[in-house]
Amino acid sequence: MMWFLAIILAYLFFALASLGDKIVLAGKAQPKSYTFFVGFFNILAIFIIPFVAFSVPSGTVWIWIILSALFYILGIYAMFNALEIFDVSKIIPTTGAIQPIFIVILSIIFLGGQSLSHNEIIAFAILLLGSVLISIEKNYKITKKSLELSLLTALFFSLQMVFSKIVYSELPFWDGFIWMKIFSFAFCLFFIFDKGFRKEAFNVENKMDKRTSIIFIITQILGGLANIFESLAVSLVPLVYLGIMNAMKGMQYVFIFIFVILISLFIPKLLKEEISRKIIIQRIIAIILIIIGLLVIFL
Repeated sequence: MMWFLAIILAYLFFALASLGDKIVLAGKAQPKSYTFFVGFFNILAIFIIPFVAFSVPSGTVWIWIILSALFYILGIYAMFNALEIFDVSKIIPTTGAIQPIFIVILSIIFLGGQSLSHNEIIAFAILLLGSVLISIEKNYKITKKSLELSLLTALFFSLQMVFSKIVYSELPFWDGFIWMKIFSFAFCLFFIFDKGFRKEAFNVENKMDKRTSIIFIITQILGGLANIFESLAVSLVPLVYLGIMNAMKGMQYVFIFIFVILISLFIPKLLKEEISRKIIIQRIIAIILIIIGLLVIFL
């Protein structure tokens, strides 16, 4: 059950980081350059090395390390490109609905995952429904283009998670985690060779102000903690529960919902968010579904 605690903590920190992302992206920061800097901060993982038993792996595990890192960067890049074109309400719910299904299919293909039991299938469906419902905002409408980008984002992140699971099955946790972060950093450096991207990322006009910069740094710290806990959960979770764990992503939106209400009550100027009676009812129904899904799994 340690994986369950780890993923709950991951979704808590992801929720806080998501609020930070929303504040930063509401300013002058560009999504593409933001992707670069998110990937760039992965190099901070090397500072963990002196405190853990770190080693250099050998054999085919390098393939999975490199692929996991590559699809992590591609997933972030695809997501922020999608969010640059479409509103978050068109991308996140669709991606969240598709990704757990991809993970179940890919885990069977690459890892020979076991099929879910009857109760696990019911729990998976309820959690997925609750997660989608809690992330849907008003005016939700799927277009062909938004569906294509959501499918691409979900596929990249699903491949990253499955390949990470392979790495953690062959290496100690910290070895796998640090090496994947090092290669994620290396892959994000390729963006520098693109002249248009370089102009956008390092344009003085796009430079964040002091307040936004501080929020960005805090957001990266929270995102780093979330990533550590999510990676730990991936390393610990039984393979059959990998898709279910991803379907629990609705917990992240439960935390976001709670934080948004608190911010709206105490710091309303920090984050502009519409909270209507209809939205509150929708979120409460979704939370109930998520709780039921969790109970079906663990009781």
